[in-house]
Amino acid sequence: MARLAQTPGLTDVQRSILETVRELADKEIIPHAQRLEHADEYPTDILDGMREMGLFGLTIDEEYGGLGESLLTYALVVEELSRGWMSISGIVNTHFIVAYLISQHGSAEQKARLLPTMATGEVRGAFSMSEPECGSDVSAIKSKAVRDGDNYVLDGQKMWLTNGAYSSVVATLVKTDTGADSVYGNMSTFLLEKEPGFGETAPGLTIPGKIDKMGYKGVETTEMVLDGVTVPASAVLGGKEKVGRGFYQMMDGIEVGRVNVAARACGISLRAFELAVAYAQARRTFGQPLAKHQAVAFKLAEMGTKIEAAHALMVNAARLKDAGQRNDVEAGMAKLLASEYCAEVVQEAFRIHGGYGYSKEYEIERLMREAPFLLIGEGTSEIQKTIISRGLLKEYKL
Repeated sequence: MARLAQTPGLTDVQRSILETVRELADKEIIPHAQRLEHADEYPTDILDGMREMGLFGLTIDEEYGGLGESLLTYALVVEELSRGWMSISGIVNTHFIVAYLISQHGSAEQKARLLPTMATGEVRGAFSMSEPECGSDVSAIKSKAVRDGDNYVLDGQKMWLTNGAYSSVVATLVKTDTGADSVYGNMSTFLLEKEPGFGETAPGLTIPGKIDKMGYKGVETTEMVLDGVTVPASAVLGGKEKVGRGFYQMMDGIEVGRVNVAARACGISLRAFELAVAYAQARRTFGQPLAKHQAVAFKLAEMGTKIEAAHALMVNAARLKDAGQRNDVEAGMAKLLASEYCAEVVQEAFRIHGGYGYSKEYEIERLMREAPFLLIGEGTSEIQKTIISRGLLKEYKL
């Protein structure tokens, strides 16, 4: 086992899970990632293997057929999957968040009906907050749900749904007029159920098609159009009595998501380092391996240090959440540092590869297109700094 990104205090079960996932990454993901990514092909065979391993139920309680593992285990699994190919981790990420939201905030009926099939991967989840005109400003969403007797009618347009097509349940944040003083008290989360695929996948609910992206290929990113979608009040996450609690539920899920993005960044950084340190020892210039040149050796030292720092922050944020403590500041710090360091580590690995790094034949080319996404996903670096500074100023208030 390599020295970087090790996690002390793991149980035998956690170590066994991680060894299995690392083997999956080495044997089934890395050898095929370049071909699948360049073709923008959905990795069906890899996903089938993950279903057989029970990874879709990793964090779902055993009573619903899951493995009942912690957020830390989940984050470390994501790190290993992202080391193989970030898109694989993306497929399970939103699924994990939706499963977490249902586990923490769902009604007894929602848990009993959805979690068992989510644990097997038969039903997959997607997560929807953003819209075309609001970006990170959640308060500016325009999609709305209007009460109509015992039902709600939803209208609007949502954006940037990972797993938008292959999912069967979408946790969707919309505005509901509850009469609250704050805009945040006038939002609700609905569990919208649909058929997998593109087009009109439920009455009034349309998934138009894939958004073509610079990187993060293989996994589909979509829009979702809501045009008179009628659902019962029981579709509100937690039941009709939880109308108006959607923003707070989603923020709880986002803290999990930010730990996930930090874990993805750690995985990509680790893979970039592995590629760089191998190339630096194999490639010879001026009569000796690249790694013997101090300029390159110092790059490797800085890359390794950044990976260790990011991994430590990610693990700390996950453990805080597992302990039932608030981790908004820590998750923001982990996401900020890990994503920024990931971009730096990948670029240094690219530079070490020289001209070959620009060739699609080399894996580092793919990582160069994937790393920038992490600077944006689950809130930009600027949003993380806002969250961190507000938390610290509150903690250290004069």
